[in-house]
Amino acid sequence: MSDVVELLRGLVEIDSINPDLIPGAPGEAELARYVAAWCARAGLDVEIEEAAPRRPNVIATARGSGEGRALLLNAHMDTVGVETMEAPFDARLEGGRLYGRGSYDMKGSLAAIMTVAAEAKRRGLRGDVVVAAVADEEVASIGTEALVASGRRFDAAVVAEPPELDVAIAHKGFVGFEIETRGRAAHGSRPDLGEDAIARMGPVLVALDELATDLVSKPTHRLLGSGSVHASLIEGGQEFSSYPERCLLTGERRTVPGESLEDVERELGAIAGDAQRRLGVSRHPFEAGEDEEIVQLVHGHAGTNLIGVPFWTDAALVAASGVPTVVFGPHGEGAHAAVEWVDLASVERCVEVLLAVAVDFCG
Repeated sequence: MSDVVELLRGLVEIDSINPDLIPGAPGEAELARYVAAWCARAGLDVEIEEAAPRRPNVIATARGSGEGRALLLNAHMDTVGVETMEAPFDARLEGGRLYGRGSYDMKGSLAAIMTVAAEAKRRGLRGDVVVAAVADEEVASIGTEALVASGRRFDAAVVAEPPELDVAIAHKGFVGFEIETRGRAAHGSRPDLGEDAIARMGPVLVALDELATDLVSKPTHRLLGSGSVHASLIEGGQEFSSYPERCLLTGERRTVPGESLEDVERELGAIAGDAQRRLGVSRHPFEAGEDEEIVQLVHGHAGTNLIGVPFWTDAALVAASGVPTVVFGPHGEGAHAAVEWVDLASVERCVEVLLAVAVDFCG
């Protein structure tokens, strides 16, 4: 078993389910201690910083000899839940794959970047290679938000989310929203008194579906295609024999570069009409230029495709802080699914590519 596979097994065997997803889940603390101890043994300078109480980031630096540039390698420690999984923390090896919660999303990537930093330390590069093992990407990204607010200087970054060994230079953003219609509660036998809030949501749903169709039919981005919108949750009513006083729709608008929060607000205003509307959590889309040095380095060493990916990553936050950023990680399947695995050869390939990038970039 290679060192990176052994490390990956240790990471997957630790439950780091995000407690904001699953109340009572342990979060990242135990995994952070494991990551910090491994990095310290590898000779890295290690700092543990709380992004929120009991929600730590681990910042591990292969300190350069001087006069070189700093490269950030970012991966998150938290995972989603395991309700539908069998033996989620067994870290089972089979057929060149490692199975278990977080193996693909994204402890395979975390193991790869830790290994790169350890080797960078051994080689004595001029610039720093910094591993940021961050908390909470699966909910609010408070870990990477704290990292970019810390004042640390990075000259380029690789967020190691897994685009199947391709090089992702764009991804979508998202905007959560609520639309609420109001009626008047009354006994079901009194239509003269009652007003049906659920029925009033009907035109809103029709308009939302028309917007969804229109968006998909008019792609605006060469790598990501079009934005999208969908209804996620709907609730309303009190009981069987009453006119419903309230109906609440929760939805999500996925955005591509060039679409703004103001654009989404205008769309929702047209859809909601007189109904109440509220915006929830939102994140901007991400796009990097093909001519950026970090993009060219990763692309050149990987020898794979430049692509866009539909999911959101912490790359958007890092790039928004002014750091040239790209997304690169291993192959696998089952993110958030009942069966999750990562391809071990692709994890080792990530080590090769990112180490070559670090040598070139940091000197």
